[in-house]
Amino acid sequence: MTSQALAIPQKSAHPLRLFWIASLSMMLIVAQSVMASARGAPETFADLADQVSPSVVNITTSTTVAGRAGPQGIVPEGSPFEDFFREFQDRQGPSQPRRSSALGSGFVISEDGYIVTNNHVIESADEITIEFFSGEELPAEVVGTDPNTDIALLKVDSDEPLPFVPFGDSDTARVGDWVMAMGNPLGQGFSVSAGIVSARNRELSGTYDDYIQTDAAINRGNSGGPLFNMAGEVIGVNTAILSPNGGSIGIGFSMASNVVTRVVDQLQEYGETRRGWLGVRIQDVTDDVAEALDLASSEGALVSDVPEGPAAEAGMEAGDVIVSFDGKKVTDTRQLVRIVGNTTVGKTVRVVVNRDGETQTLRVTLGRREDTETAVPASQEVVPDQPSSMDLMGLTLAPLDDEMRENLELGGDVEGLAVMDVDPTSEAYEKGLRAGDVITEAGQDNVASLGDFETRLQDARDAGRKSILLLVRRGGDPRFVALSLEQEPEAAPAEE
Repeated sequence: MTSQALAIPQKSAHPLRLFWIASLSMMLIVAQSVMASARGAPETFADLADQVSPSVVNITTSTTVAGRAGPQGIVPEGSPFEDFFREFQDRQGPSQPRRSSALGSGFVISEDGYIVTNNHVIESADEITIEFFSGEELPAEVVGTDPNTDIALLKVDSDEPLPFVPFGDSDTARVGDWVMAMGNPLGQGFSVSAGIVSARNRELSGTYDDYIQTDAAINRGNSGGPLFNMAGEVIGVNTAILSPNGGSIGIGFSMASNVVTRVVDQLQEYGETRRGWLGVRIQDVTDDVAEALDLASSEGALVSDVPEGPAAEAGMEAGDVIVSFDGKKVTDTRQLVRIVGNTTVGKTVRVVVNRDGETQTLRVTLGRREDTETAVPASQEVVPDQPSSMDLMGLTLAPLDDEMRENLELGGDVEGLAVMDVDPTSEAYEKGLRAGDVITEAGQDNVASLGDFETRLQDARDAGRKSILLLVRRGGDPRFVALSLEQEPEAAPAEE
């Protein structure tokens, strides 16, 4: 509508001019209402805060800390005052154990007293006290914890049904949606902050991470508190902040509710988590790995090792690329780990793999991950003084012998080439190969000698490949690495 069309006739009768003014005012009000509705901006968060506050709790923990003896932490090690302080503390004797307190937040999820918080809030606590919005305090017991997602489930006994809040579907939360955080920031008591969903599917450091990022103010003490959508449903558990100074700078992370609910259900039923276990070591399919395997895309999860377990029993092999699991398309390793972990232990699933350019479907009965988690020993360096070595692709290689196998803690039946040295300017060094690594496959075929390795290189060149796929083992942990074949000079034996 043009400005001319909206112009008020100057010679109109006074009532008509009033009509025009009233009409324009109404149009402006309607337009503003439509814009506010489109943005979804609430007029106030007060009603929502009143609704959910009774279900949010403050958590106080108490822990016995053992006394320390000696001058640790008082003076730097090697200081000329070290002996003086040691003698002084020896006369004083060891300090007595003391009580340490910590604060956090949580929320009630059932009227019979189940409470969700972060594992780090209650970890190692001797006593846990729950303070409700009303001021009532109750002792709590730990039902179960899951350090992998930093979630803990507590239980209090109450004579009356407790107000609680439901979980929402975190997968429906969109970037830009309004959210509200509640908790006990910096020990100041119940507090509310509001903001939006800043990002989704954030990963910090855990295998099962699926964080919602928000700019709603989250500070120390907010840990374990709920992140609400505008329907009063919990879509996240406030867990971490990104900050150079320990205070909120508008980058907070809440573990997504769809992860939390599965953990809570298992903790409530078993007192522990029970995640599915496939029994493979996997890595992402990079573009160069996809080219080396002649794959159409870099989607999927590349199997680098198949130890004894469910996948091995089903016939899975190193070099397979998992493209589908239990009817779900696999895009990368992170997604596969989460899908497998969320699948019921003991369930038989169909796993589709790409092997030698063809797809195969395997039926795998999942085990339990918690029963199989073990530490992997670190690799040891090989002293590069062995004869019959060769320089290839920036690598100095030598066949494994019994002494190398012993130094690297390898089984007597392991065959391959030991990496004696890596050129720091080479592609191999850039992609993480180091002295002490062992190459057991090249081009998806075993290599036991330098001649085998040269043959695999030539076969890859003859096939028109731009890169070759190596299976590299370090301390028992295998991974695939693709190295370029372009302009590779002819190999020359090293001096013996």
